[in-house]
Amino acid sequence: MFTQIAMRRVGYGSLRLSSSILHRPSSILNRPSISVRPLTSIKSSSTASPSFTAAPSPSPSPSSSSPSLDADGLPLVYTPPTTGILSHLPASWVPYAELARLDKPAGTYYLFLPCIWSTLLAAPLAVPIATPSAVLGYSALFATGAFIMRGAGCAINDLWDRNFDPHVARTKFRPIARGAVSPFNGLVFTGAQMLAGLAVLLQFPLPCLFYGVPSVALVALYPLAKRVTYYPQAVLGLTFSWGAIMGFPALGVDLLGNSAALTAAACLYSSNIAWTILYDMVYAHMDLKHDRKAGVKSIVVKHAQHTKKIMSGLAAIQLALLTSAGVAAGSGPAFFIGGVGGAAATLGLMIKKVKLNDVKNCWWWFANGCWFTGGAIATGLGIDYLIQWFGRDRKQISPEQP
Repeated sequence: MFTQIAMRRVGYGSLRLSSSILHRPSSILNRPSISVRPLTSIKSSSTASPSFTAAPSPSPSPSSSSPSLDADGLPLVYTPPTTGILSHLPASWVPYAELARLDKPAGTYYLFLPCIWSTLLAAPLAVPIATPSAVLGYSALFATGAFIMRGAGCAINDLWDRNFDPHVARTKFRPIARGAVSPFNGLVFTGAQMLAGLAVLLQFPLPCLFYGVPSVALVALYPLAKRVTYYPQAVLGLTFSWGAIMGFPALGVDLLGNSAALTAAACLYSSNIAWTILYDMVYAHMDLKHDRKAGVKSIVVKHAQHTKKIMSGLAAIQLALLTSAGVAAGSGPAFFIGGVGGAAATLGLMIKKVKLNDVKNCWWWFANGCWFTGGAIATGLGIDYLIQWFGRDRKQISPEQP
């Protein structure tokens, strides 16, 4: 079906999740497009000296405006991708790949990390302890599901915003906004992704189906939250943190029958909500100027003068809840030192170093923060799990795997 739909289109596609009719608060579901490249040269000024014929034309200074960009440095004309994975796809596939943000994977990483955290945290709680092959197998399924559902979320967002995106500089070249994908085809494509996500979910134990399906409502409703609240990042946190629960039922840990596991899952989920709000505030600062002009509601617009203080508070909440999750799950020193300690160090570094008035700097910290903080937590949990795995009586270990 994908090929039949894709071959009907001849346009190309352009990341950024807007937060309003004009400039909606940013989110990790969509990120600003970087595939459009300015012209590599410009004509010489008409006032240049006649003696210039023996020398090459001077390169434009960084402050010079290019004919392909507007005053804010945004593209005036869409240019098909010439680098990256999209440049290798058939032309008719490109709009659909852009609709799923195939070339911008950071959102997928942020969606996947809570899944691997919960899997590693739950593994020692399984009876008997989950095998490494089971942990790796379910982690691979989670990665696949995160990739698919993040793409579906982007498509849903673009469908909601199809009448607004054409009027916004950052979003006017999105596939649906520029007409490369019709709303109907976009809806069919989204449905195909949702079915693919369901197929992945069905590979997990049956309880995961009951835990996983409710998250679809949050994916579909998040775009509306951007229109009615100053705090859409909180709703985003509820959505992107769902994986912090899923690892427990995946490994056969009954959350309703195990109070320690339920407490650990709840703390891990809440911790990730705080983290989501924190890193999305960094991302939202990239559009602060535009949101202010448009009068858009957003946590950054409302609290711009206190962003780093709020981020520090969110980091403290995240670390406290992360510690509580480890205590409830009976984690060892490796998690508290490597995971919690590593998260504290990386969060502190980001909050201190990020330049909130510098778009490129905000983007760098957003794109890399998932690996700094998320990677530290995953590493701490992974080491702690392996210590417990090798310390158990091997006769008690279950060989089951997905």
